Amino acid sequence: MIDKIFYALSIATILCACMVVISKHPIRSILFLVATFFLISAHYVLLNAQFLALVNIVVYAGAIMVLFLFVVMFLNLNKEVEPYKGFLPWLAALVGGGSFFLIVISALQKSNLLQNENANHSIGLVENLGNVLYKEYLLPMEISSVLFLIAMAGVVLLSRKEKIVNE
Repeated sequence: MIDKIFYALSIATILCACMVVISKHPIRSILFLVATFFLISAHYVLLNAQFLALVNIVVYAGAIMVLFLFVVMFLNLNKEVEPYKGFLPWLAALVGGGSFFLIVISALQKSNLLQNENANHSIGLVENLGNVLYKEYLLPMEISSVLFLIAMAGVVLLSRKEKIVNE
């Protein structure tokens, strides 16, 4: 049953990813990319990595892609602005894509795709990730939180406009 779900998700992910590249309208391309991110999150759920699925949806599909969508909508791209592209970029894309396809096929042939039945199925849960982060890596987590706080304060100070006082 899981195999059929995996193959269906894989086919849908590959189709949406291809539509990102094939689509000529930039907004449709971004929407297909959002759908690809959701399908990748579904793969994470199948791998029992719920935290990665949630982060993928919130950060990539929720924040970054919406930002990209707004930027493209504000740019107001027209056909007149688009430059002419010859066959050379298509040839380079075909050679690069074919090379990548051959690398993936050769890597899949050498890999062991059989799932280990003795595998720990609770390894990707949020609870286990929190235990590792806040027990074994408490000091680096606290240092990174202070670093993020200092970075936010720096951004606020740099973006603040100074009042010019005329004397």
